[in-house]
Amino acid sequence: MIRWFRAVALAEAVSYLVLLAASVAKRTLDVHGPVEALGPVHGVLFLTYVGLDLGVRPILRWNLLTTALVVVAAVIPFGGFVVERRLPDTADEPAPQAPAPR
Repeated sequence: MIRWFRAVALAEAVSYLVLLAASVAKRTLDVHGPVEALGPVHGVLFLTYVGLDLGVRPILRWNLLTTALVVVAAVIPFGGFVVERRLPDTADEPAPQAPAPR
């Protein structure tokens, strides 16, 4: 799952930067098409990023603050790149543990 999160973090960060560039073009050059096309794509990537963030939380043993900071990083330009670089290698991913007996 960490591998998926890493890929989505990069895709989300790139889509955010492209969307920001398209927004600037929309305001300065009156080009409307790219924003309308890229907005939903970025939205889906962002929601996937947040979902995977919550999914890797127990695997990486993140506390609530770390989880929140990872989500906030997606709102900051280049933040997704920072998150991706700080993720452990997928080889370091701990094996899933069996539920404790009751």
